[in-house]
Amino acid sequence: MLEMTRDTFEGLVSDALDTIPPELTQVMDNVAVFVEDEPDPSDPDLLGLYEGTPLTERGEWYAGVLPDRITVYMGPTLRMCRTSAEIVTEVATTVVHEVAHHFGIEDERLHELGWG
Repeated sequence: MLEMTRDTFEGLVSDALDTIPPELTQVMDNVAVFVEDEPDPSDPDLLGLYEGTPLTERGEWYAGVLPDRITVYMGPTLRMCRTSAEIVTEVATTVVHEVAHHFGIEDERLHELGWG
């Protein structure tokens, strides 16, 4: 397994967020991004997770709720990658994948687009 500090990994997540086009980040609403060491033990290979209500499902009722949560997991990412370059690519892919869920794009469509 490759070694990487938490700060460096968080920097990669931040860099990946910076690659999202401004026209998309401007419409992202009520979402927070976190880095955690490990996912739930029931899914130890999970690289990222979106929890919340996608923009496409929000209606007038959507007010006063906690932010949606995007979590990127450091441990599984480091275990699956063989090089630092692979980590950079995988973090970027994971961030885009989870942000896409915030926009209501499902896994099947993401796989078709190459972001699965």
